[in-house]
Amino acid sequence: MLAIVKRVYGGPEVLSIQEMPIPLAQEDEVLIKVKANSANPADWHILRGKPYFARLSFGLFKPKDPILGSDFAGIVEAKGSKVENLNIGDRVYGENLGNAFAEYLVAKENILAKMPIGSSFKEMAGLPIAGLTAWQALMEHGKMQKGERIIINGASGGVGHFAVQIAKAHGAIVTGICSAKNRDFVLSLGADEVLAYDENDLQNFKDQNDLILDCHGNLNHSDLKGLAKRAVLIGFTGMGHMMKLLISNMFSKYSLKQFTAAANSEDLESLARMVEHGDLKTRIHKIYPADQIPKAIAFIEKMRTPGKVVMSWEQ
Repeated sequence: MLAIVKRVYGGPEVLSIQEMPIPLAQEDEVLIKVKANSANPADWHILRGKPYFARLSFGLFKPKDPILGSDFAGIVEAKGSKVENLNIGDRVYGENLGNAFAEYLVAKENILAKMPIGSSFKEMAGLPIAGLTAWQALMEHGKMQKGERIIINGASGGVGHFAVQIAKAHGAIVTGICSAKNRDFVLSLGADEVLAYDENDLQNFKDQNDLILDCHGNLNHSDLKGLAKRAVLIGFTGMGHMMKLLISNMFSKYSLKQFTAAANSEDLESLARMVEHGDLKTRIHKIYPADQIPKAIAFIEKMRTPGKVVMSWEQ
């Protein structure tokens, strides 16, 4: 099979497309023929081996797993004897945090979900990490309730554009923070109001909303406290800034939580139901062929992408 391989840490220039053996599914795994992937900040953090303490998990001096990639959608081609809920031919999507940028991968069924009828591989490949992050930030860590006022900082990005849709579908009143050029995009997602950070001083909008989800990682502790009663920070938004926030909060009673999303079938199935019911849609900004995955990683590393960047293995 063809795969996008990294042998050393570095930027997209260290990636190459190589022939690799097709992996074998163990008794609790399925073999998936990958049809599409998407790019996430987690991918370029892992590629560069930053923050450095992450190398304790991904390889101290060089990458432990040669194949990059997390998000995928594809078709089950083989299954192990202990796999109960999936069958050969099922269309599935999920997040593997490694080994996804290849024509085939193996994954445990507890990090997979079936794709809704009528959905595309490209659409569903864009959903796992960003969708799970938005879902878990709002529903699990943010304890969002119907009728609450929610602010989403970075509302046009991968996580943010899903968060706007999820919050609106669950009855929240949503204000999105983004650049002026992305105002119409965020309004099209269903946001009730948009604050353009390049046209407005956020200090003038000190309004006690119920919850702020910071997807961008550029707000300080006083900003968060001034804008909402509680806050949730997502992972991979700038480790130095995040540590300053968490340290500041040690001396405060303010409700501030930080997390990195974990894949599980239950949450993936919840997202799939929203897609099936028309409440959630992956907005795809750009599609690359799979052999241009290094270019896709370079593109999203600029952190200015509305919606998602997707890569396709289909001709």
